[in-house]
Amino acid sequence: MTWLWSVLLVVGVALLGYTAVRVLAGGLADGSGGADLRTSSGGPRARQVLDERYAAGELSTQEYEERRAVLARGGGRVVRSVSRRTALTLGGLGVVSTVVGGTGLWRELTTPGAPGDPGGELVEPEVLASSDGRLDVQLQARFGTHEVAGRSARTMGYNGGVPGPTLRLRPGDLLRIELDNQLDHVTNLHVHGLHVTPEGNGDNIFVQVGPGEAHQYEYQLPEDHPAGVYWYHPHHHGSVADQLFAGLYGAIVVEEDDPPAVDRERVLVVSDITLSQDGSVVGPSMPERMMGREGERVLVDGQLEPRLRGRAGERERWRVVNACSSRFVSLRLRGEGADGQVVGRDVGRLTTPVGLEEVVLAPGNRMDLLVDLTEGDAELVAAPVDRGQMMGGAVGPEDAEQLLAHLEVGRDGGSGAGGSGEGGAGGLPGGPDGPLADLRDVDVDRRRELTMEMGMGGMMGGGMMSGGRGPGGMMDFTIDGRSFDPDRVDQQVRLGTVEEWTIGNVGPLDHPFHLHVWPMQVMDVDGRRPEEPLWLDVVNVPAGGEVTVRIRFADFGGRTVYHCHILDHEDLGMMGTIQAR
Repeated sequence: MTWLWSVLLVVGVALLGYTAVRVLAGGLADGSGGADLRTSSGGPRARQVLDERYAAGELSTQEYEERRAVLARGGGRVVRSVSRRTALTLGGLGVVSTVVGGTGLWRELTTPGAPGDPGGELVEPEVLASSDGRLDVQLQARFGTHEVAGRSARTMGYNGGVPGPTLRLRPGDLLRIELDNQLDHVTNLHVHGLHVTPEGNGDNIFVQVGPGEAHQYEYQLPEDHPAGVYWYHPHHHGSVADQLFAGLYGAIVVEEDDPPAVDRERVLVVSDITLSQDGSVVGPSMPERMMGREGERVLVDGQLEPRLRGRAGERERWRVVNACSSRFVSLRLRGEGADGQVVGRDVGRLTTPVGLEEVVLAPGNRMDLLVDLTEGDAELVAAPVDRGQMMGGAVGPEDAEQLLAHLEVGRDGGSGAGGSGEGGAGGLPGGPDGPLADLRDVDVDRRRELTMEMGMGGMMGGGMMSGGRGPGGMMDFTIDGRSFDPDRVDQQVRLGTVEEWTIGNVGPLDHPFHLHVWPMQVMDVDGRRPEEPLWLDVVNVPAGGEVTVRIRFADFGGRTVYHCHILDHEDLGMMGTIQAR
């Protein structure tokens, strides 16, 4: 990213210099544009304009006399004055580019990275499974010393680990979580993707658990709850990205009655982090918040480039969570030791499996992957993902693929499940009225349009100097032109209805849109319709594009939120509230 910060710094300084020269040479006009005094001969028209400006009081006597002298010498020229609006615009853009580029370059050149110790054996998080329809868990959120990226680091974590424990449930189970907050600031908990009530002690993101306090959450899963991999993380507005980036996250698995035959199952939580030499989490700079922070190290289950071992002829099931706060993840298997197919996305299993290269995980997305092993070595890598342009530069990782894990496959074990079946969905949970009922041909009760936007609106009205909503007062992050207000209801919906939402993105970056509680069926992405039914709870809205989804508000009334799942953007205001009755 050094090149991007350098370009922004140069552009910013150039804009500031150009603005200064124009103002000094031509003055500052009151209107939308100044009079043009340019001339190659100092002719009558130039003198007339100069006289008119002096008569109108736009020039002082000293300025008037100096410019008449220039014209009298001939061959000189008087430069067009600059309007206040133009000066503010050019100067503001110069300040933004200079600050963003300078800050980013300074951080990159002065923050010492901490490489950690790659290549250790993969160790998955502790598993806590339900029994007799119930799972009681205590999650303690604490700042302390944890093993992260192959080294001792000072991070946040649940129950002393990064990630926190994996919770395994079945449809119809009751999940009770006591959240014990041992941090020095407010936190709470969101069970991402679970179809449960948002009220009371349920998935209520308006709850605030103060330092030293505890809160009892209860989540009753419906009997027809879709199987799949979900996850949990904090959701206190304003600190979500900081707490997640520092280590507060963990996986949830809802098991199905007819799982595909596999020899081994792994839960792989992908996250990223930046650590200093002393093992502390490095916070984001202002430009990193504006673009969405991406950590220097990409981890799998809190480890740096871990090693996975298997045997030829076996089939493994990998449940993958993208727990990064902003990074998009496009996974690939390189080498001779493995071949993968995606059989599930976010909510439930796919009707027809798809290739790994067809799926990009936006922040918050998950996938269910079947991996057939053959003798040899392979690598799990993340291909670069371009998620838009910001001030002239692409936002996303470098061009090279990033190694996530090594896979070592030994000789044939003799009796594996490899190649046994496709692992497709087979049916819809709950039938035509269930949570994953196909909505493509149903009557729509209401259509809505939402617009996600990030812009410089706070700056032009003086917000840059007087405290706009974005970082440093420079940028606004909005949905339908409004930043998040927990006391406002942005969307009112009726239970028992089906709605179609078209979510537009007029900004320069992709924005992954997340709706709590109710799954979304994707109908259209920039004019492309999915060939098979596809349900997601995070759907990426491309820069300058739009996505259309349908939602069945069948049950679970109450108030919750929808937002951009680039969590820095959510914290900066790109979130709205929804009330279902």
